[in-house]
Amino acid sequence: MNKTTLKGLFEKNAHALILLYVPLYFIWFNYLEQTVTSHFHIIHMWIDDQIPFIEYFVVPYILWFPYVALTILLLLFTDKDEYIKACKFLFIGMTIFLIISSLYPNGHYLRPMTFEHDNIFVTLTQLIYSNDTSTNLFPSIHVYNSIGVNIAIHRCRLFKDNKYVKAASSVIMVSIILSTMFLKQHSVFDVICGFIMAAALYRSIYATEPAYKTVPESLRNF
Repeated sequence: MNKTTLKGLFEKNAHALILLYVPLYFIWFNYLEQTVTSHFHIIHMWIDDQIPFIEYFVVPYILWFPYVALTILLLLFTDKDEYIKACKFLFIGMTIFLIISSLYPNGHYLRPMTFEHDNIFVTLTQLIYSNDTSTNLFPSIHVYNSIGVNIAIHRCRLFKDNKYVKAASSVIMVSIILSTMFLKQHSVFDVICGFIMAAALYRSIYATEPAYKTVPESLRNF
């Protein structure tokens, strides 16, 4: 492969370099996980105490990881414009989250001390608990990124006329959001703030597009 071919290949796929943000995010996040362990502001709402622990929600909680990763990879190879917008939406929100966690260390004591059942779902939940501290939770990135990915799937031209994929994505998004509360990973406050941040970033990234882009194609000539 000659230099011209390599240069062309690089220029064609230069947008993939955006993903270099991901390891930087995890370095920063892991630093916070190791340093914010005991002295933090407690996030709690009265409704948190009314929500039961339901271990079965560990399934959609874990599903979040491939849901986000596979969607971004799909957009990378099929829809460059939406890939860039999705990355911008996700990564700006994730950076805001890191800044908030750095300036306002936060956490909760919502996790159950004992479990009523002994099954694979509880085992998976305990595994998550052991690898993910109950700190650095506000606003919920599980919630925020799920909303962002669902927006991206609904906008992706690959699924333009596929109502089943869009419906499935919406169900997955809702299930993941519910899982953050039923697994006692997040306070309702974290979830609400995740929605607020998503609404704010949506307006700045997507809602500024020309009106014709949001009008159904069949109506654009009228």
